[in-house]
Amino acid sequence: MRSRAVWQLSLCKMREFVREPEAVFWVFIFPILLTLALGVAFRSKGPDPILVGVQEGEGASQALAALQAVPGLEVEPVAPEAARQKLREGKLTLVVIPGDPLVFWFDPTRPESRAARLEVNGALQRAAGREDPLSVEIREIHERGSRYIDFLLPGLLGMNLMGTGMWGIGFSIVNARMRNLLKRLVATPMRKRDYLAGQLAGRAVFLFLEVGVLVGFAALVFGVPLRGSLLTLALVSAVGAMTFAGLGLLVASRARTIEGVSGLMNAVMLPMWILSGTFFSTARFPDAMQPLVQALPLTALNDALRGVMIDGASLAVVAPEVGIAAAWGGAAFAGALYLFRWR
Repeated sequence: MRSRAVWQLSLCKMREFVREPEAVFWVFIFPILLTLALGVAFRSKGPDPILVGVQEGEGASQALAALQAVPGLEVEPVAPEAARQKLREGKLTLVVIPGDPLVFWFDPTRPESRAARLEVNGALQRAAGREDPLSVEIREIHERGSRYIDFLLPGLLGMNLMGTGMWGIGFSIVNARMRNLLKRLVATPMRKRDYLAGQLAGRAVFLFLEVGVLVGFAALVFGVPLRGSLLTLALVSAVGAMTFAGLGLLVASRARTIEGVSGLMNAVMLPMWILSGTFFSTARFPDAMQPLVQALPLTALNDALRGVMIDGASLAVVAPEVGIAAAWGGAAFAGALYLFRWR
């Protein structure tokens, strides 16, 4: 009887999903569009040229000739009064002021400016007669897995599992509470655990289709690798989906309005959007923040997904990250079971 109740609730959850075009869009279409846009924006290409200005005056023509012969530099003469404005607006990365001594004018807080200084200084020193004592060989890597899109895709997958898990569960419960559907269930033999388990089971039905569509699209369009096993990827994704479904249950356990649950959802998800390494590495945050960053469930999920997809890691290797995510999910489900109210 109990298993039949959970099954019927799961079917109800599936019917709710397929009857909502907005839900289908956010689960399947939006992540593909986001992947396409970011994949095109950060596609593999050569580095942008270094924009260098040579201030007009004595010695400018010699400096221009020396720098224009260097590949990767885009050099132009610039009037003294325009140099500051072009640096401020980002139209130039570095301004060279010929003379003795040679002056480099740039913003030291911009990494590309520091790289430009090294490149330009080397070119001008060689033009002045400096000889490099060591010969240099250049080797370039173009291996799949080293590109930004390869780093980005597992993060987008983790973010999508978080969003659909929390929003799909939270909105469904609060909407049913507002329409007094939960109130009617009080008169049935159904227990809270059956209802909450049915919500989780309904979430799991579309999980593998959701993951498969996004991963398959990225592999076909951008050649994103999947070096680990499909089974390991499926298990990690399932744990992540259940983790955030549990958090969605917890957040919606007492909320009575859509506005209320929206605020709670954003409060829970916003720190993870920023801190959990979806779009850039978590190593960018200070050491003092690392314990907090590494303890977040989305950080653990993203790290596990990247380990499987990019590094080909086995389930045993990503077990610590999967364990962190599972602990969050178990604690959230237990909290939801304790706090949940039908009305």
